[in-house]
Amino acid sequence: MDDQKPDERKDADAAAHAGPPGRLAHRLCAATALLLILSGLVHLVVFAVDGGPWNGPVSWRKPVTFGLSFGVTLLAVVQVTSCLRVRARLRAALLGVFAADCVVEVAGITLQAWRGVPSHLDMETPFDTAVSMTLAVGGGVLVVLLTVFAVASFRHRPTGPAGMALAVRSGFAILLVALASGAAMIARGVVLTRAGQQEAAYHSTASLKPLHGVSLHAVLVLPALAWLLSRTSWSESARRRIVATAVGCYVVAVAAAAAWAVVTY
Repeated sequence: MDDQKPDERKDADAAAHAGPPGRLAHRLCAATALLLILSGLVHLVVFAVDGGPWNGPVSWRKPVTFGLSFGVTLLAVVQVTSCLRVRARLRAALLGVFAADCVVEVAGITLQAWRGVPSHLDMETPFDTAVSMTLAVGGGVLVVLLTVFAVASFRHRPTGPAGMALAVRSGFAILLVALASGAAMIARGVVLTRAGQQEAAYHSTASLKPLHGVSLHAVLVLPALAWLLSRTSWSESARRRIVATAVGCYVVAVAAAAAWAVVTY
């Protein structure tokens, strides 16, 4: 038995997918996500051929990790938002803006990698400043859109198999931690850059990167676990307990990363 009554689940699914807007948005965003993942994999090959440092403000690591991360996150959000009780046209519009923003972020980072300059916090030239500020504004748009989805998940119980509601809500809540830590990294770096401490700005994000990385993909991992459990013959109560335990473990990992960020700040 699912977390909601059959009639309620049917209404929610219809609200999320009914009509061409929902189906078209789902397909286009999924295709965009796959292209971003492909971009990350292609740049991994570029790194293997061209070499160079993996770490640092200028490296092939950034188009690799950002392409993969944005692609996976977009794919996860497309799937997970199908569990939300959001009108089809609104969901399609939000997903469209989200997908476009993901492309802008990855494109800007990839462009700067090919130019051999930092993508973030680089104010050396007017063009570099424009790219850096575009990425910063794009990050703000991501925060707004994902916050809207997070609020929607708590306003109405998400649909899906046993444990999915907890997984979706927890995934979005933890994702907000990732967004907050990302915003903090950008804000701190911009302040240092404007104070003339460019090198310090590039290194200022190190303490928050583990927190950002750990919390970023909870919206993928936890709902995926709930879905995988739904394919087993285990009872609903057992599946809910497993999801709850996984959420608890994820929260502990995020708390540990947050503690490390505070200690090393």
